[in-house]
Amino acid sequence: MNNSEIQIFKAQDGTTEIQVKLENDTVWLNLMQITELFQRDKSVISRHISNIFKENELIENSVVAKNATTASDGKTYLVEYFNLDVIISVGYRIKSQRGTQFRIWANKILKDYLIKGFSINEQRLRQQNEQLRELQESVKLLGNVLKYKDLSGDESSGLLKIISDYAYALDILDQYDYQSLEISETSGKETYQLNYEEAILQIRRVKEIYGNSDLFGHEKDNSFRSSVSTIYQTFNGIDLYPSIEEKAANLLYFVTKNHSFSDGNKRIAAFLFLYFLEKNGILFDQYGNKRIADNALVALTLMIAVSRTEEKETMTKVIVNLINRRN
Repeated sequence: MNNSEIQIFKAQDGTTEIQVKLENDTVWLNLMQITELFQRDKSVISRHISNIFKENELIENSVVAKNATTASDGKTYLVEYFNLDVIISVGYRIKSQRGTQFRIWANKILKDYLIKGFSINEQRLRQQNEQLRELQESVKLLGNVLKYKDLSGDESSGLLKIISDYAYALDILDQYDYQSLEISETSGKETYQLNYEEAILQIRRVKEIYGNSDLFGHEKDNSFRSSVSTIYQTFNGIDLYPSIEEKAANLLYFVTKNHSFSDGNKRIAAFLFLYFLEKNGILFDQYGNKRIADNALVALTLMIAVSRTEEKETMTKVIVNLINRRN
């Protein structure tokens, strides 16, 4: 579950309503919300949470997240949020009937949310499989035409034009089938280097322009900083990703896969990919045309999102071949 969703918990006595955040397959409350839920002093709740970690009932790093929250004074503060495991543990220690109500409510909400997410992913997978089937059928039909039909002059010209115009794309598919994709025709070392501070600044500008939610671009951990710095890794003084295209492809991959933000991971990854190419002067070809079409960018980003870790090298090679100088 990459995107956040807000649900409202209402106590059975009708006296309390709490905004509950759903994210990463669980629910999250901050300390003040837990205090409100169990109707205990803040110090009591804090002591129980502290004891839960001291007694190793739960591992703090896996059940606590820090999120930027806008307070009533209009300022943004970094606030600790605790997941359902912590909330249930506190409920057991307090022996609260409200805790039982909340656990039952939360489990139902999570079940509904996960079923919805599964249905969406299943639908996407069916669509992708259908598109692949249609492509395979088209190739098969083309082969049948060549095998069984004597082509007229016009038909031959039309077929040759298709093969000529899309020869490079067909060649990439052939190399992919035979696991022989190579990186070539790249633009050499970058002239512009993206750093973490510049990337965050650009993400904030995108957020202002498109008016996204408060969760858009909010970092959940330090993985985004790592995504940016990793594309500049070296071994024995040699860049692991020596060309502009290779750095851009790996930037798109890392930002998409690391899920560093509460919302907007794929949009941020695609934007920074384009921004990096533009700053290095290769987003457009010599005629001012896009090196990568909008639908291709969407498809690649979604493919990365659902790909397996062991497919990383193939995925990045495909991207490089779609944006290199032969395109």
